[in-house]
Amino acid sequence: MTSPEIVISRSEKQRLMRLAEAALDSAPEIADTLLIELERAETLEAPQTPENVVAMHSAVLIETEDSKQRWITLVFPAQADIDAGRISILTPMGAALIGLSVGQSMEWRARDGRFHRFRVLDVRPPGSAI
Repeated sequence: MTSPEIVISRSEKQRLMRLAEAALDSAPEIADTLLIELERAETLEAPQTPENVVAMHSAVLIETEDSKQRWITLVFPAQADIDAGRISILTPMGAALIGLSVGQSMEWRARDGRFHRFRVLDVRPPGSAI
């Protein structure tokens, strides 16, 4: 499967690059995955980034391969809480989410080696109610 085109703001890309580089020693696989995603992303200035693109702190409605839907929020590692639906950017799923738009699908590999797939159904900008 080819990876979908993704978009990220320049400031967010810079911040996430620093985070991924800092994680290279402690979590090299996911740091590498995030760096690859960031490098392939189209970079825009923040005001030009569409609201339907997954950014940090976006609320995202996804549909999993078993047709289940759920809201999740993409967050930094210190804010992660899987039970509350807050997914860290430094997880395989989090790295796969960044920069996706409504309607796009992405396959990601879990830490146990299994592949999963989700589709983005809705994106709410940071601070929006779901």
